[in-house]
Amino acid sequence: MKKKPGVRKIIQIAHVVRDIDEAMKRYYDILNIGPWSVYTFAPPALRECMFRGKPSDATWRLAITWVGDIQFELIQNLSGETVYTHFLEKKGEGIHHIKEWVDDCAASIEEYRAKGVDVIQSGKFDDDEFYYLDLEPKLGILYELGNNGTIRSPERVYPE
Repeated sequence: MKKKPGVRKIIQIAHVVRDIDEAMKRYYDILNIGPWSVYTFAPPALRECMFRGKPSDATWRLAITWVGDIQFELIQNLSGETVYTHFLEKKGEGIHHIKEWVDDCAASIEEYRAKGVDVIQSGKFDDDEFYYLDLEPKLGILYELGNNGTIRSPERVYPE
């Protein structure tokens, strides 16, 4: 997928789930969404992970697939405190965030900080960077910024 420099592009809708295998099967069986590429976000591949301004050793599994120009993501927390655990405790499974592909993550974050919006969770995985903005109090959603960097081949694909 290509993005024109300077043009805003929403690229992802994410759903937090308790059981990623069950969720992939449901989405595939009911909506024919797939195939799903599955990854585990954990050190050492997951780097510079932060939660509420402090280093985090949390881990999670995610599955991604494309539906047209939109990436659909399923996320299952495996360990530690994250934006995903807070969401599950507060709301249960459901649509968690949307993600915007930005040209310069650092510059975009500074623009939001100037508006009083902080990063609540962030990290890097291969060449990909992600930053969750704490917009739930103002907009009712979490908003993710990312560079859509290249990542490794998936651990597995569903269905095979």
